[in-house]
Amino acid sequence: MGGSGPKGIPSPASGRLGGSDHVLTLRRALSVHQQGQLDEAERLYRGVLAVAPRHPDALHFLGVLASQRGRKEEALELIGRAIELNSSNPAAYYNRANVYRDLKRFDEAVRDYDRVLALKHDHLAAWNNRGATLHRLQRYEDAIASYERAIAIKSDYLDAFINRGDALLELDRREEALASYARALSISPNEVRAHGGQGNALIALNRPEEALASYDHALAIAPQDADLHNNRGNALNRLHRYGDAIASFTQSIACDPQSIEAFANRGDSHMQLRMHADALIDYDRALALRNNNVQALYGRGSALIELERYDDAVATFERLLAIRPDYPYARGMMVHAKRTACDWRNEAEGIQELLTEVRAGKRAASPLVLLAISDSAHDKKLCAETLIKDKFSPKVVLPPFAPFRSDRIRLAYLSPDFREHAVAILTAGMFEHHDKSRFETIAISYGQDDKSPLRERLKGAFERFIDARDISDFELAGQLRQMQTDIAVDLAGFTGNGRPGILAFRPAPIQVNFLGFAATMGAGFMDYIVCDRTVILKSEQPAYSEKLAQLPHCFLPHDSKRTIASHAPSRSDLGLPEGRFVFCSFNNSYKFGPEIFDVWMRLLKSIEGSVLWLTRSNKTAMANLLRGAEARGVDAGRLIFAPYVPRAEDHLARLGLADLFLDTLPYNAHTTASDALWAGLPLLTCMGNSFAGRVAASLVRAAGVPEMVVETLDDYETMARELAGDPARLAAIRGRLKQNRNTCPLFDTARFTRDLEAAYVHMWERFRLGQPPTSFAVEGPTS
Repeated sequence: MGGSGPKGIPSPASGRLGGSDHVLTLRRALSVHQQGQLDEAERLYRGVLAVAPRHPDALHFLGVLASQRGRKEEALELIGRAIELNSSNPAAYYNRANVYRDLKRFDEAVRDYDRVLALKHDHLAAWNNRGATLHRLQRYEDAIASYERAIAIKSDYLDAFINRGDALLELDRREEALASYARALSISPNEVRAHGGQGNALIALNRPEEALASYDHALAIAPQDADLHNNRGNALNRLHRYGDAIASFTQSIACDPQSIEAFANRGDSHMQLRMHADALIDYDRALALRNNNVQALYGRGSALIELERYDDAVATFERLLAIRPDYPYARGMMVHAKRTACDWRNEAEGIQELLTEVRAGKRAASPLVLLAISDSAHDKKLCAETLIKDKFSPKVVLPPFAPFRSDRIRLAYLSPDFREHAVAILTAGMFEHHDKSRFETIAISYGQDDKSPLRERLKGAFERFIDARDISDFELAGQLRQMQTDIAVDLAGFTGNGRPGILAFRPAPIQVNFLGFAATMGAGFMDYIVCDRTVILKSEQPAYSEKLAQLPHCFLPHDSKRTIASHAPSRSDLGLPEGRFVFCSFNNSYKFGPEIFDVWMRLLKSIEGSVLWLTRSNKTAMANLLRGAEARGVDAGRLIFAPYVPRAEDHLARLGLADLFLDTLPYNAHTTASDALWAGLPLLTCMGNSFAGRVAASLVRAAGVPEMVVETLDDYETMARELAGDPARLAAIRGRLKQNRNTCPLFDTARFTRDLEAAYVHMWERFRLGQPPTSFAVEGPTS
């Protein structure tokens, strides 16, 4: 967005100099002024004023010269005197308006542009600059009206079309902005600002491939433009070409070493490549240039979380929120950092403030953050809807769906986690059990290739396995449409590396939220959520944007081929006490909260010699948990942290050394609960009020030990204490888990797959009949 300045010094207005010598002097002054000889021009203007101190033209032009030399206040004084002497000269008002604009005195500038236009209604530059000034005042509609008045006078006014595009973008009128830049390019095909603006509009329209072409065209004309290199990097980020993006940001920095934005954006690219230490360096460089840069502060806080420097992360987000209390998603990141560090100071107030903002529709947190801090399905829906509206509302329409086929249903599973990851561990057997005579299966993998045996197993389980890491959301959606995908299944949702933007383009007629994200996605483009009768009750449909596809037993798959190491370590090998009761909870630290921790500490105090066995997490969390135990009157030595073991079968073997797994609320154990039950470890859970808080209950019921589900935390504490004091009862539950392993629905991979396939068939048949999605339940058994 820019405005036009004077293209030269205007002709003098009429005035009486008192003699022909002074007329000649003024003319000579104007001539040398226009030639850029400012010292000589100033000498001559002052010579005229020495003889005729009230000459309006000499005052006016000397004021213009003063402005050119950076003496803005003097310029205002000189031009103001000229206007007092001759209030009918539009050029004087115009030049004073430009000085006001330079001084960021925008309201006064607009008033002077209005005076120009009252005197000369067809003053093109005044209409254009008035628009640019209104833009700076964030009066975008008024700015557009000014540009359009200029265009009405001169239909090929290049600057006005470009500036109009900039204002339209501010109003999110993306298509109109794109058209305005296109009109500018039809007037001047090599206009750099128009190509750059076109790229910005295409980015806003989520068309990064075309945006990249626009930036490349502009850079061919202006290769040293730092902003263009920076924006090109942003387009490459959208295309998931993070290495190329880093190169573009680096070039931007080379062109402008003071480019705060380029440093911050390069940090964002480093974050995507999980180069967190490099990202932190870039954010700190940006902040060294401007210590209140909010983008860099947000990125710095995020990098510090990844580097497990949680105290620093919290301090950074607090600093950001002090500057911009409504910075998108920052409050949620701060709450997440504190929760992951088990820093529960003032937690209730912080969570309440966050939820108040979520309920007001503010961009306060990502939906993933809410899983651990809210037990309200409605809050989670509001949060998801806000994120979808903010980031996943593409304006591009894909070609129409192809005619129906009569062969197999084509299933595409989308995930960043086709590797050694919980999602892959749970689903590998399911993919292998799909009935290939009825379903064609395709993997869309947009995460890292870890070269693991599990990755190779997954490649063999699918008929097609597509590595889509370097493919943009739009291009990938186009490929899914071209492949005539019938049902697209998102296995990630809003988890860390998820890409909801792919399905936002509606590449498949049926789109399903399954497994990875235990809540609604709040998206109109998602048709169904796979669940069961425990995790979502039919009456709770209003809290979910998707229709419910309820499986008969448990929505969570299991791979019955999982092995448990034959050699289990002893308790002493792992630092656990022999002959004492071992409670455990192998959940992530962000699932721990003060209320559940209070229960655990009361249990340790009431069960003599008992210990709590936890996963070794970040150092800050462990230190806070140890301090928290001491503050609650429990010897910190009774908290024992289990180190990471690389082989899953070894972890499963050691789980059997514990006596009772204690679940968390409002975010249950999910994969970790499945692990415990598969290893034969009794798990006690408390029913929450939303999907994420009922998963363990679903698993326990499907494993055949429904009595391990309680309704309140009081019941949870009572039952844990009773079980710890009743070894025979606990042994009986353990025995039933072992006995049920080969027969219960939870661990029957083939049965689960048939149930899921029945759900897919029901979805597909409704679509083929032209019926809209509706909630339904699969009746078991289906095998």
